[in-house]
Order: sequence, then C-alpha cells, then structure tokens
Amino acid sequence: MKQNLKIFLIYFENLLFVLLFYFSCNAQNLQPTHISKRTNENFDSNWQFHKGDIAMKLVARVGQGGITDINVPFINKKDTVIDYSNFKSSASFFPPDWKEINLPHDWAIEGNFVEDNTLGSQPGGSGYLPTGIGFYRKEFVIPESDRGRKISIEFDGIFRNSMVWVNGHLMGTHLSGYTPSNYDITDVLRYGNEDNNAILVKVDATQPEGWWYEGAGIYRHVWLVKTDKLHVVRFGTYVTTPSITDTEASVSIKTTLKNEYKTDKNIKLVSKIIDIKGLVLDAKISNLTLTSFEQLEIAQMATIIAPKLWSPEIPTLYKILTEVYEGERIVDTYETTFGVRIIEINKDGVFVNGKLCTVKGTCNHQDFAGLGVALPDKINWYKLKLLKEVGSNGYRTHHPSTPEMLDMCDSMGILVLAENRHLSSSEDGLKDLTTMLYRDRNHPSIFIWSMENEEAIQGTVMGARILETLVETTHRIDPTRKVTAAMNKARNEGGYSDKLDVLGYNYGDKQLAYVKDKEAHPERVVFCTEGTSFVSTRGEYEISWWPQTCSNSTIWQPNWGPYPGEDWADIVKYPYLGGLFVWTGFDYRGEPTPFIWPSVSSQFGFMDLCGFPKDGYYAYKAAWTIEPVVHIFPHWNWAGKEKDTVNVHCYTNCDEVELFLNGKSVGKQKAIPYKKLIWSLIYKPGKLEAKGYKGGKLVTKDIVETTSKAAQVVLSSDVNSLKADGCDVAVIRVVIKDDKGRVMPTANNLVNFEIEGPGKIIGVGNGDPKSHESDKANQRMAFNGYCMVLVQSTKQVGEIRLKALSENLKATEIRIKVE
Repeated sequence: MKQNLKIFLIYFENLLFVLLFYFSCNAQNLQPTHISKRTNENFDSNWQFHKGDIAMKLVARVGQGGITDINVPFINKKDTVIDYSNFKSSASFFPPDWKEINLPHDWAIEGNFVEDNTLGSQPGGSGYLPTGIGFYRKEFVIPESDRGRKISIEFDGIFRNSMVWVNGHLMGTHLSGYTPSNYDITDVLRYGNEDNNAILVKVDATQPEGWWYEGAGIYRHVWLVKTDKLHVVRFGTYVTTPSITDTEASVSIKTTLKNEYKTDKNIKLVSKIIDIKGLVLDAKISNLTLTSFEQLEIAQMATIIAPKLWSPEIPTLYKILTEVYEGERIVDTYETTFGVRIIEINKDGVFVNGKLCTVKGTCNHQDFAGLGVALPDKINWYKLKLLKEVGSNGYRTHHPSTPEMLDMCDSMGILVLAENRHLSSSEDGLKDLTTMLYRDRNHPSIFIWSMENEEAIQGTVMGARILETLVETTHRIDPTRKVTAAMNKARNEGGYSDKLDVLGYNYGDKQLAYVKDKEAHPERVVFCTEGTSFVSTRGEYEISWWPQTCSNSTIWQPNWGPYPGEDWADIVKYPYLGGLFVWTGFDYRGEPTPFIWPSVSSQFGFMDLCGFPKDGYYAYKAAWTIEPVVHIFPHWNWAGKEKDTVNVHCYTNCDEVELFLNGKSVGKQKAIPYKKLIWSLIYKPGKLEAKGYKGGKLVTKDIVETTSKAAQVVLSSDVNSLKADGCDVAVIRVVIKDDKGRVMPTANNLVNFEIEGPGKIIGVGNGDPKSHESDKANQRMAFNGYCMVLVQSTKQVGEIRLKALSENLKATEIRIKVE
C-alpha cells in the first residue's frame, strides 16, 4: 500500500510539472507562431540507372576559387562532351543506355549466372552473379523557399565504393557497402527557377567485402534532409536510462546542437518524453547561447514514473521529441525512440531486467529470394516475423544493418548482436565503426556490440592491438554495452581474448571448447556467437554430389556442427553460455558449401531463401517454444522402393511419440530433449501418422501421406490488402497440390503468373540452391512443391488480380485490395 502511494505521489508531482511546463510555454509564448522543422524526404523514386563504366574526363570548371580542373563522367556524342553529373546534359542522353528505376536497387540480381570461380572472394562467394560498375542519376527541384536552409543527402547503404556528384561537383567518396554516407549539398544546389538539379552516383562493386553475396548498387533508402542552420547534428542524440526502479526511471538525454549562422544564437532546447499513446510524461528545458559555428552537447535528466520496461516479451517503447527554439520559433525537431531496460551480461548468462534471458538467436545475411539485397521494408519485417514464429528472440547481423530493420527489432522484441564489418583501426575502419555506434546506440534491441567475425588476424598479436583500439573506441562512444567478437578459435596471442568484455565462440560446442575454457577461466564471460551449420536442401533426403543435394536427415559436410537443435542442449545445461546464434535462419546467396557451380546459394538455413521451412526448422521450434511440436520426415512418395527400408525421423518436444503406418503402430519412443527420434520401417505407400504425448495425454500429431499426381496450383498471400504507397509488398506462396489438396512434395512444375491492377511483380523464387532461373521474371519452376512470387503495390487504389497457370494443372487466382 505504501509502495502504491509513493508511486501515486511521484506520478502526481511529475504530472504537475508537465502542466506547469505547458502553461509556462504559453506564458513565454512558446507555442510556436512559425515552425521551420526538419524534413526527411524519401529520395527513392525516379532515378535512372546505367550499367557499366563511363569514361572520366578532365574538364575546367569555374568555381568560387576560380578555374579548376576536375574529373567528371562523360561520353562523346558527335564530338560533344556530355557531362552526366550536370543537369544541362540530360537532353543528350542515349535512352537505351539508361533505364528508369526506383530504389532500393540491386543490379547484380538482375543479371545472368556465370560459371566463374573468380567472382567474389572465394569460389561461389558472389553466388556466380557478376557485379561490376554502375551509375545512378536523378534530377530534382529545390524550391526557392529552401534557400538558406541546410540540405544534405543521406545514403543508408551503397554497395560499394561510391562517388557522388551534385550539379557537376564531386561531393565525396565512400568505400563501405554497409555503413551510411552523408553529404552536405547546400552550396552546390540550384534554387527555384535557377534550373533543375542533378545528382550522379558511381558505384563500383568489383571488389567484395565479405565471402557471401553482397549485391551491387544503391540497395538501401536515400533521404534528402533539410534543416535550419541551427539544428541537431546527424545522429545527434544519446538516450540512456542510468537508474531504473519499479517506481521511476531516470532518463539521461544528451543532445548535440550546431549553429551554422554567422551570429550567436540564444536558444531554448526542449526535450519531451512521450509514451506510445502520445502522452508527454516529462519535459526538460535548457536555455543557452550557441556562438557562431559552435557545436555543443547539452545534457539533461528526465524521469519516467512507474516505467514500463522493454523486454523481448513486452517491447515497450518511448520517444524523445527534441525541439529547438530561437525566440518564438521552432527551428528544428528531432525524434529518438528508446526503451527502458536493464541488460546485464555476466559470468552467469544474459539477464534482461534482472531475469535470465537465454538468447534464441539466428545469424543472417540481408538478401532474399527475388530481390537480392534490395529489400523493401516489408520483406525485412516478414523475415523477422518468420523468425519470431519459430521462437527466436535474437538476431545477429554480419555487418551494420539497415536502420529500418533495427527499428523493427525494437518494436518486435528481438535482441540484436550488432556487428562491425572489419577488424581495422585504419581511418576508414574507425569511421565505419563510429558511424555504426552513433547511428545505432539508442536502439533498445541491441544488447551487445561485436567488433569482428572470424578475421584472418583474429587472435594474433597485431590483431590484439587493433582490437584494443576498437574496443576502447566503442566503450568511449557507448559505455552502456559490452563488447565481443565472433571467434572461431579461442586464441589469446597478445591477450586478444582479454581485450573483450565477452568472449564470443563460433562453434564452441566442438569438444565442448567453451565449457573447457570456462572451467579454466571461471571469471570469463562467454557467449555462443555462432553454431550449428547444418546444411540441407529443402525437401531432399539423399546426399548427392550430382545432382547437388544435401539431406535433411544426415550430417554430411561440413562436419563441424551438430544436427539442428542438438547444440541447444549445451545452452540449457550451461546457462552461462548466454544463448546461441544458429548459422543460419535463412539460406543466402553465395558460399554454396559444400558445393561450387552449379549451386549458387548456401544451404545452412533452417529456412530456404524464400522462407519456406526445412525440417530442421521444427527442431528449433520444439526447443524454443512451449507449443507442442511433432514433425516427421521424409515425405512418403517413394515409388519403386516398396521393399526398401526407410528411416522416419521426428523432431519433438513431447514426452513420447508413437508412429503409425496405415493405422498400425510402428512403436512408441520416449523423447530425449533436443534429439531426434528415428524409426526404421519397410516402405509402404499410404499414411504416416505421429502422435505426441505429454503427461500421458495426446497433445499434437503430424501426418504425412503418399500423394497422387499434381493436379492444381494454390496461392496464399500473407496479406489481404496493401497500402497504395508504391512500397508495400505481398508475399504469395505458390503450392502444387494433388486433387485432394495435399502438397506434392517432389513437384517441379513451371508456374506462369499474370497480373492486373495496381501492382507489379518484383521478384520470384523457389528456394532451390542450384536454380539458375531469373529472379526478375513472371514465371518460376516449383521446387519440391513450392515457389513464391512477390507483388508490390503502386500508388493507385484498386484491386490486384494475380493468376497462376501451369500446364495440365488447375489454374488459380488471388485478389488483393490496394487501399
């Protein structure tokens, strides 16, 4: 009772403060008479793309400093120099050389597969899709009303090695394909009736950064950012919660402001804490003077009464609304999403808000079927949704990720291990690291930083010196989180491992290396940053070098990992390991282990490139959820093997499972946690049924039947309606079934798609790791019964009608509203 009274009194005091603040603002006339807020304009539409290089020519330009010589992209047409980086040349374009596109865009996925083992950093690393050089160009208008504002352009991700010109002026270069780049273009713009502006971007994706498919092009969003000359700087807020109790949470707000006027400015900084309902919970005011061209960090402390904590189960979010006043005018606004939570990683495990929170994670690359790496926001959400459905609460990036995906992890309650791409203390290496840290440190989903993954100099004396620099840099910018590295060997030359707060193990289950290390060094904090690596081809149950297939039933190559789910037994037995990131949640292009050509994608995922589950998916669903699971495999279409012995496998979290063939019991087995069950029986066509029992009661079952021949195509969409925004996407699963509606598990029929209405097909796929079909087509062969088509809305309302047709099969149609 006393505790509730205390909470009420604190809440009342805080409410009183907010009301006084409101009336104070009115009294000081701070309800703005004019607002000059920042704008973040999506800049994805109406680009032109040219595949291939364009010559560079040294030309004379007249600038403020006189005549200068600079390199510009050009092409000769009847002895005329066409400067692609400048608007005035646009009428001279060759239409066939440039095509109209919208971003995000990955030109590599549009190409043809080439049997060339020199592509990528290792044979098959790029997925046998050539990259090369490409150019992007866009014309745009800046109104006269924007004269005097600061205008910059933000690229969330270009793969890679980009150069940017605006109106013929080289603005800069950026090497990394994973960190954002930003250019202040204020001085080189044309305003109002001065003429159109032109931006040109050269992308050179020739050299890889990793050993997987990385795509090519401007594959993330682009933003045109407009602010006052008095503004919050890029990534200019840092929000932490240094003290949290049941009754209140203190909120530290650090805001960096910059005055780019030639005169000093007296300003008022207002920071408001807002909950999900839009209610202002607290507000802080700071009055100060910023001298001309001064940049300053302002610290404020606020309070949330009876805070709702962020956790994977209940991911409650708050927002800081930053308002910068000059006199009565709001000159800038800035929003920062954050969560209130206590994350502790210690020698006993990972704890969220004081409770042990074992991380059920997956490692993932960023590509998807039909799209390459140029994913609409909806597809990132769809991938995370599929992972949540299997029971996952953790996501490990292999490089700085797209910011929208981190926003989704915040709102969905997914713990993120955020990883720096390169172990490098060079100028570029440190810039990439610090950019990731400043951009992402407010995300409550990020629970730990990783400095690198399996770098060649990992665990060496030189590597230790570089690592120490990266760790110290990270601690300086974000002292609230611990730092790890994903190590495939627990080497400690030069004290490499000792530089880390948390020792990350890749495949530490091999001979229980992480357990032995913990026993030898009980003070160490350890975590399983990567495990499993079970390769399998969806729907295949035989090992073959030709055709190249990996069985879902048997470990083959590589041999460093266990069966799906088995490594989870170590996490349960040794909770100090903190959790596990499975390699991987989804298949990804490139790294087609254990094969090379004609395989073009990996087979490590427990879902394929389309997100269709493999059998190993159910091992983790059984381990990670309380939902009763019984999953039996293989399929039961084995014509010609009627006298052969077939092993039936089962993943389950039940106490016991009884298997029946055509109604007759084959036997009941007691389940061993995280181990699959196996029955050997003579194949007979018909019906396999597995019944799962808990506490002696039937709780679930699974049925696999011998099907008849393929008879129909069936479509199912993940949504019934789309937004008319030109961005929203429907993921449509295509299934080949027999006349009784059962999935035909070996079907490979070619399916053609016809679309009408306000939508377009943006990609197709089927999860076959050796398919060389185009991902940008209106047709796709089914692979073991399934394929997929992605449909994107336009900006018009109406109804999309998608029809699927296949020879000798009953056609089908699906309708999706666009609203």
